Amino acid sequence: MVALPPEAERRLILRLRRIEGQARGIARMVREGRDCREVLEQLAALQAAARQAFRFASRAYLQACAAEEPGQAARALQTLLAALERLP
Repeated sequence: MVALPPEAERRLILRLRRIEGQARGIARMVREGRDCREVLEQLAALQAAARQAFRFASRAYLQACAAEEPGQAARALQTLLAALERLP
């Protein structure tokens, strides 16, 4: 298995921590009975952040795979395509 380069890993972890914070904030909004429009707006922002993290991770993993295991790039691409198929 190919691992992310340290800088890409650091950037992905930062993105994921922001997403965690967004999710906690949305949960707090729900508990506080905040207006549904505000909650939905924040959920849309969370979804966009998750999509951006997915794109970043996909690109980084493909680049790492191509660099470390050129013969495995086709397999990595197939794995990515399978993941994309599962997206709504």
